[in-house]
Amino acid sequence: MPKRDYYTILGLNRDASEEDIKKSYRKLAMKFHPDRNPDNPKAEEHFKEAKEAYEMLSDAKKRAAYDQFGHAGVDPSAAGGGGPGGFGGFGDAFGDIFSEIFGGSGGPRGRGNGMYRGADLRYNLEISLEEAARGTEAKIRIPTMEECGTCHGSGAKPGTQPKTCPHCNGSGQIRIAQGFFSIQQTCPHCHGSGRYVADPCRDCGGAGRIKKHKTLSVKIPAGVDQEDRIRLAGEGEPGLNSGPPGDLYVVVALKPHTVFQREQNDLHCEMPISFATAALGGEIDIPTLDGSAKIKIPHETQSGQVFRLRGKGIRGVRSNSHGDLYCHVVVETPVKLTERQKDLLREFETMEQKDGAVHNPRAKSWMEKVREFFAQ
Repeated sequence: MPKRDYYTILGLNRDASEEDIKKSYRKLAMKFHPDRNPDNPKAEEHFKEAKEAYEMLSDAKKRAAYDQFGHAGVDPSAAGGGGPGGFGGFGDAFGDIFSEIFGGSGGPRGRGNGMYRGADLRYNLEISLEEAARGTEAKIRIPTMEECGTCHGSGAKPGTQPKTCPHCNGSGQIRIAQGFFSIQQTCPHCHGSGRYVADPCRDCGGAGRIKKHKTLSVKIPAGVDQEDRIRLAGEGEPGLNSGPPGDLYVVVALKPHTVFQREQNDLHCEMPISFATAALGGEIDIPTLDGSAKIKIPHETQSGQVFRLRGKGIRGVRSNSHGDLYCHVVVETPVKLTERQKDLLREFETMEQKDGAVHNPRAKSWMEKVREFFAQ
């Protein structure tokens, strides 16, 4: 039976580019791969046909010979023929197909000899608002894994040594057949180390490491905020088989403050004032992180009014200026009044009611809205 035209097999025109040839082959190889078509006896034939077409057309010299002389130009029995023994660019495309079918890259993706970087660790550090604003240095105690002093990290009982893994012969890698493909992966028995411990150390149980605690000093920069992270390189979990250690991330948490609430670099506080100060005005002291400051309360100040003190907030880690302090005024209703005070308030209320619209404009406006609501 005569061979089909290579361009027809790949569904391409004769002016197709190298990239077009590669894409078409990959598509056909995925479609007709024998492992994907166990019930289709013709799938393997189509797969081999596409493979041969790609082998010829992906090689510039073979393609030129095929374009000029047809199949005779690449017949292995003919002089100068390329023949199917020359794979041209097949290896690159083959690796791509391998990757898509098996999820690998055609080779071992693990790390040589089971060497693995240690995991990163997290430590939650709670500090006060003052410490966050000014910066501080904290001591933290964290668990860590250290080399066992009994077996010196080998995991084997003193006087013995780890043995070569019989499953991978000490290479740390094994090969698994997938159809006519071969995949190399980390040995699941020795986890890539190439060794196993027949008689484990009594102190570490064969792990080669034991759990201890260590104390670290952490410098907290001024201006840190909630959930900010400080990285301590190399202070995380130790690596395996001489792999590099991970990092330790110290995550800042701010303790609740009795006076201030933080909003980025600004501070907010609530300041109660007396009824007389709100009505007549005055001067009050308010707290700041650096001491106290005075603000003037104008007469007829309403509850909820906010006063802003510039630069009395926090200077953030990535900021060149300080935030502001916002003082929220709350007019406090007096309690535990004497009879004399009660009499004075009743007298004041009587006088106020004579011209309530002037003295209580908000109350008047609210009553008008209520009347409009019920009139609907």
